[in-house]
Amino acid sequence: MKNQNKPIGFYGEETAESYLKSIGYNIISRNFRCNIGEIDMVARDGKYIVFIEVKTRYDRKYGYPCEAVTKGKQYKIYKTAQYYILKNKIEKSYFRFDVIEVLLNRSSNEYKVNLIKNAFQI
Repeated sequence: MKNQNKPIGFYGEETAESYLKSIGYNIISRNFRCNIGEIDMVARDGKYIVFIEVKTRYDRKYGYPCEAVTKGKQYKIYKTAQYYILKNKIEKSYFRFDVIEVLLNRSSNEYKVNLIKNAFQI
């Protein structure tokens, strides 16, 4: 299963990006990485710069995908976002953290997308 995680994650991010664009988000960056951590997507939604974590799953066997965004993961995303903000000199912008769940169906090409705006604050 571990070797399937990358293709599933990539497919989930592609699906999430298409969905976000369809509802008016402007994708600025994908897979921003630094020595602190990674942010799956950075986008603009109206006046907000949004840091987005994408979680993709085939089922809810281990809970909802958003439940994998633990307090520790949230803190790591937050610290990475701080670095991104300083690096890009966008300190005076409004910011938000969203989580997007992509639930895949093993027996068909169907999927369900659930966007959780302002999913966490630190």
